[in-house]
Amino acid sequence: MKWGACPDDVTAGAPTLNMQCGTVTVPLDYDDPDGTQIDLMVSRLASENPQKRRGVLLLNPGGPGGSALTMPAGLADLGIPKKVLDTYDLIGMDTRGFGHSAPIDCKFTVGQDYIGNVPPYAVDNAAVVKQAEIAKGVAEQCAANDTDGRMAHITTANTARDLDRIRAALGEEKASYFGLSYGSALGAAYASMFPDTTDRVLIDSNLGDTALDRAGIRRYALGMEETFPDFAKWAAARNSAYGLGRTPEEVREMYFTLAEQLDEKPVFGIDGRLFRLGTFGGLYAERRYGQTAQLWEAIKDADETSVKRLMAATPGAPAAVGEAASYSNSWSVFLTVTCNDVEWPTDVRAYQHSVAADREKYPLFGAATANILPCAFWPLGPSEPQVKINDDGPTNILIMQNRHDPVTPLLGGQLFRKKFTDRSRLVTVDGSGHGVYVYGGNACALNVGTAWLVDGAMPEKDVKCRASA
Repeated sequence: MKWGACPDDVTAGAPTLNMQCGTVTVPLDYDDPDGTQIDLMVSRLASENPQKRRGVLLLNPGGPGGSALTMPAGLADLGIPKKVLDTYDLIGMDTRGFGHSAPIDCKFTVGQDYIGNVPPYAVDNAAVVKQAEIAKGVAEQCAANDTDGRMAHITTANTARDLDRIRAALGEEKASYFGLSYGSALGAAYASMFPDTTDRVLIDSNLGDTALDRAGIRRYALGMEETFPDFAKWAAARNSAYGLGRTPEEVREMYFTLAEQLDEKPVFGIDGRLFRLGTFGGLYAERRYGQTAQLWEAIKDADETSVKRLMAATPGAPAAVGEAASYSNSWSVFLTVTCNDVEWPTDVRAYQHSVAADREKYPLFGAATANILPCAFWPLGPSEPQVKINDDGPTNILIMQNRHDPVTPLLGGQLFRKKFTDRSRLVTVDGSGHGVYVYGGNACALNVGTAWLVDGAMPEKDVKCRASA
């Protein structure tokens, strides 16, 4: 494999690091290995200590539809221990269909009534029917823009095969792996399909299966219920500053008050569904709490400039300010992988029933995450059966999970631990937010994860990490 300069959008985020990029050619369809080929872009932050180098650490930040090309530099900037940088070449990539790797595009447009890959909150059955019409139109739009038949082959299983092809192209007998969020599903599939060529695997903020299925998306609502109290406690302690409530209970009530007001009368284009989505995104890390509190404050005060600015900066809600087109490739990959990987219910009434049930069970966000997706009308997949968890292999899968995670709750880590049995150990962290190893800042988790990646020290039993400063 030949290494050279990275594209400008990669180097811009790491001007002081010696990042290199190259391409690996893989079959579009692994059942037709001599047929159409596509090029995947791969990045490398090479070990600067060859004597300590063990091999390569393949990376994935989640999505599906997220780029890992800048992830090596991002981890270095976050302070990943030098031991890890010495032990591995950090390898990022744009997964098939995304970015610089044979991109697909449903061609979402500015002003289109589609607010991203988290379904919108449905206030009643009629809202589910309305969303079904939008979802059907999106599915048809994606199919109409699949002019080269590429979308059917954008799957988790094929991306796992791509990872093993990249390993081989790099001349490595085995490859280690670190992935978060959807990257946990990809890592689980990779370790299941290639137990003999995966080395040390660390999966983080876990989905609990090898695909993001309907149950996984509905668990977002569980995650929000478990994580929201952390924000509510934070905001209550700062009531004199933000005025959102003197107690966590009052902050929670303020959430429902604002959401219901916006359901009735949107403010500057922000309705209840966008407010709920923005708050959900604001729970990803404590560093976002201040911005979330500002958003609530701006909505209360009817401050148009602040509302639009804050929604534009809120993860998960870019369409609120008319930026759907800039997210088109990412959203397209998310839908294509998610819809192709598993069978989805097609009966709108089933979604109405689930929305009603989850609205009661998880009042903060359940009526959103149980709502209908374009997958219900997807004409392209599933392309092949979902990858099955393979618990017959080496004990080489370290699972890390915060107790409170808005998008991948603790249950996801526990499910992987149960499914991988003796192949795995679970590290449960008394922390809040999305991302544990390096990203979460917990000392215990950093120590345990580094010992595994660098020294191969798999814990003898599951580990519980206390909160750390």
